[in-house]
Amino acid sequence: GSGLGKTHLLQAIGQVVQATGKRALYVTSEVFTNEMIGAIRTQTTEEFRAKYRTIDVLLLDDVHFIGGKEQTQEEFFHTFNALHTSNRQIVLTSDRPPQAIATLEDRLRSRFGWGMIADIQPPNLETRIAILMTKAASLGQRVPDDVLALIAQRAHKNIRDLEGALTKVLAHAELFKRPLNAALVEDALAYLMP
Repeated sequence: GSGLGKTHLLQAIGQVVQATGKRALYVTSEVFTNEMIGAIRTQTTEEFRAKYRTIDVLLLDDVHFIGGKEQTQEEFFHTFNALHTSNRQIVLTSDRPPQAIATLEDRLRSRFGWGMIADIQPPNLETRIAILMTKAASLGQRVPDDVLALIAQRAHKNIRDLEGALTKVLAHAELFKRPLNAALVEDALAYLMP
């Protein structure tokens, strides 16, 4: 799902790849599609293909975006094959598994299944608390452990919600000159209550 760290994971993979001296290219599927359309329009498809087919690792974010786009899927199919044939790596992210992308061509769906599929789930309570501790420290804020635990209990769907909840609690404390405590969390995060 959204906000669980797929893009951060791709960025981290890209940094590790580049640290080993290899060339990595991170791109969203939307950018891939738009660059392909631009290459067709300007008759620069060879340059487009060279950009995507000569790198060591292709990091493609939100691959579900190409579902239903026939020409993009066709171009990506050949890009995938070119990279795979030359023993290059491809890392894809999506908000659902390949089998659940109804508008994805079968030949792409089967190729995506060749690799390892990792299902990233929302973090558990302990991990959410650790994320909040790190975020609070990075903001230079001292937040009591019970307050962090309460925020982590309320904001549990994804990391963006979690960090947003912390920001809202800290803003409420500053704006209303209130101490960081359970009552403040309850007031500031009332919108997260069932």
